[in-house]
Amino acid sequence: MSRNQTKQSDHTAEAEGLAASLQELLEGLVAMEQVRHAVVAVERGDGSFCWVGAQGEANPDGTPMQADTAYWIASVTKLYIASAIWKLYEQGRIAVDERMATYLPAERISSLHRMSDGVDRTDEITLRHLLGHSSGLPDYLEERPEGGKSLFDQIFEQGDRSWSLDEAMEIVRDRLTPYFVPQPLHAEKKKIRYSDTNYQLLIAIIEAVTGQPLHAVFAEMFYQPLGLKQTFHPGNSPAEPVGPLATVWHEDDPLDIPLAMQSFRDLYSTIDDQLAFMRALVQDQVFEDPATLGLMMSDWNTFPFSLNPAPLSPKWPIAYGLGMMRLAMPRLFTPFRPIPPVVGHTGVSGSWLFYCEELDTFLAGTVDQMTAGAVPFRFVPRLLGVLAASFR
Repeated sequence: MSRNQTKQSDHTAEAEGLAASLQELLEGLVAMEQVRHAVVAVERGDGSFCWVGAQGEANPDGTPMQADTAYWIASVTKLYIASAIWKLYEQGRIAVDERMATYLPAERISSLHRMSDGVDRTDEITLRHLLGHSSGLPDYLEERPEGGKSLFDQIFEQGDRSWSLDEAMEIVRDRLTPYFVPQPLHAEKKKIRYSDTNYQLLIAIIEAVTGQPLHAVFAEMFYQPLGLKQTFHPGNSPAEPVGPLATVWHEDDPLDIPLAMQSFRDLYSTIDDQLAFMRALVQDQVFEDPATLGLMMSDWNTFPFSLNPAPLSPKWPIAYGLGMMRLAMPRLFTPFRPIPPVVGHTGVSGSWLFYCEELDTFLAGTVDQMTAGAVPFRFVPRLLGVLAASFR
């Protein structure tokens, strides 16, 4: 089942044709192997066109996916975490080039970064390293220790469990090896490697500096001023009730892991709230100083190329700034129709939230499948190709 809505100031045949093309893309997305449902949204920055499509079954009981169904946004949450850091920066409460040790107790972070040479480089790590994934800290969720299983693997195979930040840091400290040394702060090019450890530490810094839990900080910084009434952390309630949440799947199995969902610290939201947040972010409604967004969208570095098909970690040609992804398809891949770049973020469950400056267009969606982390990087360029032909 599906529910689609199209709003445009001028109901032209061109707009109707675009809506039909978007519906076709949505149907192709849901037809992919192991994808049970999807929601996709496209909105012009001037409000002249907005299309939202939802299709498939939101839950194993057959509940249809709707345009207003709340879903787990996974690592799209990093946009909110980074935005909170930059708001604290604006308030003069943190410095991004300051060591994380300034804000976190030694017992929590000591010996996190110790390579085979035995040198503890933890004290070199700054907030800039964490924001841009240039710290070299291994991923406590995805990385497999020698002869063992990753925390992700354990959850999928053994079932639900919870963990604290300190337990996550114990995994990093005792079972994993850093990828590389913390990169020089202002080097023109840095090695980067995606790691959830970086953002768990940023969450700890936000909570330490504000003296509040993350959900309270987000409510004060984002939910209340931006009117985000259906965005919330698992274990907390949104400002307005939501219906049944969309199920997250791992291959053919629905995931019933409420303890792990709380431990991930990632948000649930709706497509409307997602668009509202991204719209506010790029239209100077989140930060006091418009230059702050420029800082967040700076220091771009490209993830390394890899032939490993594992979907969890972003790879070349994806770049990362200081809290934001950039997807720019090389002309080699699109020789006949250049695809404009987008900025935003994706999540391991096939979620995405992007803005395309060239087309002044916001893109959001998800497929809620844990094996589909790479899907946005294939689907969004196809979506952009259709939109570029209509909007240029």
